[in-house]
Amino acid sequence: MAQSNNSIKKILTVAFALCIVCSIIVSTAAVALRSKQEFNQELDRKTNILNVAQLYEPGMDVNETFESTITPRVVNLETGEYSEEHDPATYNAFEARRDPASGRTLSGEKDIAGLSRQELYSTVYLVGDPNDPEQIILPIRGQGLWGLMRGFLSVEGDGNTIVGITYYEHSETPGLGAEVNNPRWQAQWEGKEIYDEEGELQPAISLVKGGASGETEVDALSGATLTSKGVTNMLHFWLSPQGFGEYLARFREGTNANVAEGTDAELESEGA
Repeated sequence: MAQSNNSIKKILTVAFALCIVCSIIVSTAAVALRSKQEFNQELDRKTNILNVAQLYEPGMDVNETFESTITPRVVNLETGEYSEEHDPATYNAFEARRDPASGRTLSGEKDIAGLSRQELYSTVYLVGDPNDPEQIILPIRGQGLWGLMRGFLSVEGDGNTIVGITYYEHSETPGLGAEVNNPRWQAQWEGKEIYDEEGELQPAISLVKGGASGETEVDALSGATLTSKGVTNMLHFWLSPQGFGEYLARFREGTNANVAEGTDAELESEGA
């Protein structure tokens, strides 16, 4: 008696073969498109950096503008000095935080941004002359209501006055926490100050309910208390000595030229 074409064995064989074929197609496509995906990710990063610096214009050549106006540098977060140990073009701070040799564990009050781990070095982006930059663009991240928020904060060359803020990755609620990407809310940040006293290392900038009134205050997001708190916490973390506090202090003290010249390698040779 002939075996039915609807037998369990044949159905499973066809299903298995189909899975293998689909897997090969998906894997091949992923490998073939990887370089294009990486290119698009890099283009998106550069676009966001130019955008927060208020340099982006629709239709512009992003790569050309970035290369001619932006200088990336890797900063030792503990000392505030530039480092020659890492190539800014290839260094990935987000990945470096996972390695015990290049990252550290955070807990308790030291982890107000909810990061768990932090890199020891981070990449900053300087607009104009790197020895006397017009703007300093800092990567920031921290927990919002639903997950990690990642963005950039641009500060004037005085190390204190904010130019702009933008978020390129978040999972906040549309119409509420997702208003961090609303141009009207972002416009409030321009001209605000991070620190309220000369020499202060702890940031004062924060989101407040009921209308901002001071130079270090920005209106909280309406109906998004936890997202607003998350934004304040991540800024207090990254702009404190745990983050870029020591680095920005050099610009506020007018010693930014020394930052560009003082690298980890030079510090080691001086101490030898």
